[in-house]
Amino acid sequence: MGAFTLEKCKALAGGRYGVRENWEAVKEKITIFSQRAGRNPEDIKVIAVTKGVEVSKIEDAISLGLIYLGENRVQEALKKMPLLPEEVEWHFVGRLQRNKAKKVVEFFQYLHSLDSIDKGEELEKRARDLNKKLPVLIQVNLTGRETQGGVREEELLSLVYHIAQFSHLELRGLMTIGPVGGEEQEVRKIFSRLRELKEEVNREMPRITSFQELSMGMSDDFPWAILEGATMLRLGRAIFGER
Repeated sequence: MGAFTLEKCKALAGGRYGVRENWEAVKEKITIFSQRAGRNPEDIKVIAVTKGVEVSKIEDAISLGLIYLGENRVQEALKKMPLLPEEVEWHFVGRLQRNKAKKVVEFFQYLHSLDSIDKGEELEKRARDLNKKLPVLIQVNLTGRETQGGVREEELLSLVYHIAQFSHLELRGLMTIGPVGGEEQEVRKIFSRLRELKEEVNREMPRITSFQELSMGMSDDFPWAILEGATMLRLGRAIFGER
């Protein structure tokens, strides 16, 4: 059992570091932009990205109902996990290295950044060894920035086809990272394209009925992601403030 229970986190009421105020502002934006898009804000899941965030701030976020936590680095997550409630769901949102596959499968409940067949094979092997099903999103690189990782869109269908053959990886949808500092039109074009790619996969491989998620939108661009159909937002600074 983690050193901090969910009940204790709720008792904190999220008030020590401005997390409550930040979260209220985020929720208001989600509501406004969901309404603008004709969507239900309840259909959008927020992943609170805890990279570089101290445990006490994360406790505050959990107290406000933010139980989906995202980490970019495996080692950082492993230090925090024993200190936080077991009820939270950990999402790995960073660039996946093949040598970290075992720990990702063992300690995380969701992966947002699968981008190659060889990494998929390694994840499948590790998940099979642990008799565990791991929900995964395929990361697509739509900006051309190599540092962001992700499969090229012309290779997406082939990758989806291969991963769909595995028995321990559950394909749930797509993820992308928008252009840093981009203008609205540029960013929305990227997010719109990811939605189109998901729809293409749905048409080409209708048997993968779980392929419905779009993980896109971070602290600077999540309102635009909502307008383009995001179902998962990965928010760090918008919730926790500057690191």
